[in-house]
Amino acid sequence: MIRYLQIFVIVFLLFGCTKKQADRFNDTPTTGIIKFGADQCFEPLIEQEVQVFEGIYKQASLLPIYDNEVDLINLLLKDSIRLAITTRKLTKNEMNYLKSKTFYPQEIKIASDAIAFIINKKNSDSIISVKDLRRILTGKIKTWNQLKPGSNLGKIELVFDNPNSSTVRYAIDSICNGKPLSRELRAQKTNSEVINYVSKTPNSIGVIGANWIGNKADTTGLSFNESITVMAVSAEDIADAGNSYKPYQAYIALRNYPLCRDIYAILNDPRRGLASGFIAFVNSYRGQKIILKTGIVPATQPVRIVDVNENL
Repeated sequence: MIRYLQIFVIVFLLFGCTKKQADRFNDTPTTGIIKFGADQCFEPLIEQEVQVFEGIYKQASLLPIYDNEVDLINLLLKDSIRLAITTRKLTKNEMNYLKSKTFYPQEIKIASDAIAFIINKKNSDSIISVKDLRRILTGKIKTWNQLKPGSNLGKIELVFDNPNSSTVRYAIDSICNGKPLSRELRAQKTNSEVINYVSKTPNSIGVIGANWIGNKADTTGLSFNESITVMAVSAEDIADAGNSYKPYQAYIALRNYPLCRDIYAILNDPRRGLASGFIAFVNSYRGQKIILKTGIVPATQPVRIVDVNENL
């Protein structure tokens, strides 16, 4: 009797383990439930993509994790997620690590966006050069009077979304040329908190993804969030109205705006399941049209170039 009971327990445990493993991998390109990661900068965009995808494929459930770039890549390396949407490709060491685990991830460009600098509506100093941004970020410029003689705004308060975010990495790598950021810079938690802080703080500058600055009420994509002012940035050492650009979609597409970056889907989905199906949708005509409407630049769809006449 004891012998039969032991056999029953072993069979039960084996069946339970097999079923648990099967449940983990029972998704298809259009059905099932998965978690995936996305840089918090792209939350407004990803929410729209997920909503439309799930509206078409009723048996699919996508559970996005919005987090900073560092933690998302770590989740991917640990095989906790099969998809991460971020602003960089894997490093050579990260790619080699996954290959050592017999994984061969894909890096798929889905769009281009930009880093935006925002200021309070009461601040009229809305034009700046990359050179001056670098000096602010590294602590060489600390007051508005140093930047704009005669300004009475006092100390510059520069705020980011998160110390481990893609915006911080971009600022260090692409604006500061690898030099460390000033220790006096402040970090919030999310892009929306940065916008909220800047809208209430006249002497502040916020650094966020361009995906967050659009005016939701404007379907043309030619205006920005009305609670803040978006700065025009010049690649020249001296910025003026003639050589400075705001991160409008056309200026990102043409690379006139100097702080552009690409968005990648890092896909580690050897079974070609729901993660693969979702990214195929994002890069399809319908998915790219969603990106187009958010004000950033889709990877595979043409962008209509519109001249923007505004008083900077």
